Amino acid sequence: MTSRKNFKRAGVYSAALLASTMLTSVAAQARQVVSLEEVVVTAQKRSENLQDVPVSIQALGEAKLEQLQISNFVDYVKYLPSVSFTTAGPGFGQVYMRGVASGGDGNHSGSLPSVGVYLDEQPISTIQGALDIHVYDVARVEALAGPQGTLYGASSQAGTLRIITNKPSTAGFSAGVDVEVNQVDGDDMGHVEEAFVNIPLSDTIAVRLVGWNEETAGYIDNVVGTRTYGRGTADPSDDLTISNATTASENYNGSSTRGGRAALRVELGENWVITPTIMGQRTKTSGIYSYDPKVGDLEVTHFYPEASDDKWVQAAMTIEGQIANLDVTYAGSYLKRTVDTRQDYSDYSYFYDQVGYGFYWTNDTGGLANPSQYITGKDDYKKESHEIRIATPDDKRFRLIGGLFYQKQQHGITQRYKIDGISYDIEVPGYSDTIWLTAQQRIDRDTAAFGEAYFDITPKLTVMGGIRFFKSDNSLEGFYGYGTGYGGTGERACFRAGGVNGAPCTNLDKRVKETGNVPKVTLTYKFDDDKLAYVTYSEGFRPGGINRRATLPPYQADYLKNYEFGWKTSWMENRFRWNGAVFMEDWQNFQFSILGANGLTEIKNANEARIKGVESDVTLAVTQGFTISAAATYTDAKLTANYCGFTDTSGNPVTVCPTPQAPDGTVLPVTPKFKANLTARYDFSFSGYDAYLQASAVHQTGSWTDLRIVEREIIGRQSGYTLVDLSGGVTRDDWSMALYVKNLTDKRASLNRYAQCAESVCGAQTYITPNQPRTIGLKVGRKF
Repeated sequence: MTSRKNFKRAGVYSAALLASTMLTSVAAQARQVVSLEEVVVTAQKRSENLQDVPVSIQALGEAKLEQLQISNFVDYVKYLPSVSFTTAGPGFGQVYMRGVASGGDGNHSGSLPSVGVYLDEQPISTIQGALDIHVYDVARVEALAGPQGTLYGASSQAGTLRIITNKPSTAGFSAGVDVEVNQVDGDDMGHVEEAFVNIPLSDTIAVRLVGWNEETAGYIDNVVGTRTYGRGTADPSDDLTISNATTASENYNGSSTRGGRAALRVELGENWVITPTIMGQRTKTSGIYSYDPKVGDLEVTHFYPEASDDKWVQAAMTIEGQIANLDVTYAGSYLKRTVDTRQDYSDYSYFYDQVGYGFYWTNDTGGLANPSQYITGKDDYKKESHEIRIATPDDKRFRLIGGLFYQKQQHGITQRYKIDGISYDIEVPGYSDTIWLTAQQRIDRDTAAFGEAYFDITPKLTVMGGIRFFKSDNSLEGFYGYGTGYGGTGERACFRAGGVNGAPCTNLDKRVKETGNVPKVTLTYKFDDDKLAYVTYSEGFRPGGINRRATLPPYQADYLKNYEFGWKTSWMENRFRWNGAVFMEDWQNFQFSILGANGLTEIKNANEARIKGVESDVTLAVTQGFTISAAATYTDAKLTANYCGFTDTSGNPVTVCPTPQAPDGTVLPVTPKFKANLTARYDFSFSGYDAYLQASAVHQTGSWTDLRIVEREIIGRQSGYTLVDLSGGVTRDDWSMALYVKNLTDKRASLNRYAQCAESVCGAQTYITPNQPRTIGLKVGRKF
């Protein structure tokens, strides 16, 4: 304990020393002409200066990503104030923007995401959530806040995240390699190897190859413990006590990620370019990325092995060219993702089965089986998307961009809830030791026509009008429930022989179709080349779908209406940049997911919520080499009608009830009221080396994880936190070296807080997903 306190004290002294060094150097340096670099984005599906785009955008360029030591989803979203998220570990993150979050959307049969995530031109949000792409050789990450429904569609209801990779270039050969070693929590070691090469094959053809390998250290300990299942008899010998002695271990969690990307650029004449790309990644994790505070800091007591294996590959193609004076773009992709999981589910066995009903599962000889459950799951995702669009010349007074979009998503769900040694008469036929089976096939289909038109009323005043017409067609078919030997669902509810993935029969087969449109109108005024202001009205949508529980009606589409005033400004000869937006959003008929009886997801439409907020970011070039940047978001998100917890037979929310589960005025979950970050960086030269020192801090206030009052009190509130990162490095010729410390003060931030099953049942066993403990790393790289 003493060594940890000394380490934290040393960290504070180091931060003070770093700040003192930076300020001393600045004071000693003569004032020189400085300016901020231009940031180019493609948020409106054309390359533009960030300062000329009337959209609230936060962009992390390649240099910024490297400076902040960003390598994955959790790393970059913490520096995007308009973005909030929950996570259960690598590959299982859920992202939200501007407070549009009701909680519980991350289940495998839940609502579609409310934030779209794109890799270059192609959407990569699956029904489970977005891919957790290793961030290397990435040109920038863009966060587009507010509804982007006209250009980006259904899963961009609240905003869009875009990961833009570096493309092949015929300009010349280039390559790079980086090697990193790190230590987490003063204990386990990790390492990263990354490399890229860009090779011109001719004057018109180039290839770019990228690869990475990452081994992350563990920091959750599975400590030895026992659990006793009681029969409810007077004789203690009738009880069963189990131990996790065979699965307990230090650094129980950990992951390995390997992946690569190959892209080809083919120039056909002067006007056409084809860019086929293939990218894949595999992330294998062990253990669990959460801890049980009742057991101890970063400790759990789990009884069955836990792991995940997340594999995906995406083939994509972009074709860009000109027909007459029109820019033509085609973007298509095919994504296949498979996720195999194994989870301890003994909390459910204990709190639901044993406490509620007693220790009663039997084996083939009629004796009592160990009632502890675990889950083996397999999720197969397939996603196909196609978009073709045209755009008129940018230099005309009237400009137009429009196109057609098609997308088909498939999700094969297989989950086996298992009890080793249970009776053959109880298990689901064809699935040994399986007490409950989910075997379903979900298909979501989307088609759309979209367009945006721009007209310069005067050289300073521009109006834009856009609309997206959409059609969704979503279905869910398969089996869920018990075998014939137990329960009223499962086989006893089947209406057709044969089922998905070898299930004994089919007891669910439903489909829902919807059509609609979402408009957008923006008025932009440019005061001069460095300053503009805009007002926007826009709408976003998320399609409805089918509930896994067949007795529930389908859930309906929900809509978001956005009213926004924003500004983009540069001052002091482009040494100071200040951007921001004030917004109000009305979220109508919003989809709300909960874990119902038997741990089944239930999705119901709630009524309405209103979200008000302001977001802003500033960057200042103080002197030559010394830059300070900051960004912050304030969000006030509340219900504007009661949530009663049930709907009518058509799925419409009921708002009049004696005791609402969440009354009018209840704060929406997940999103903190305030989130901000601050980065100070000083670049300087000495003895022939280019060097830098950098300090970054991220802060956010607390938040709830559930909308409902009773459940949120059971699970508890997530506390706010402040995280500090430090780094420094040198470069000379083609070599670079950097030393960094992430989470300097070893702060425990709560990224998620949950129970294994419904809070009213398993809430006594609450888990917290923390950020990574203090991590010290050394990185060496070379460019060729």
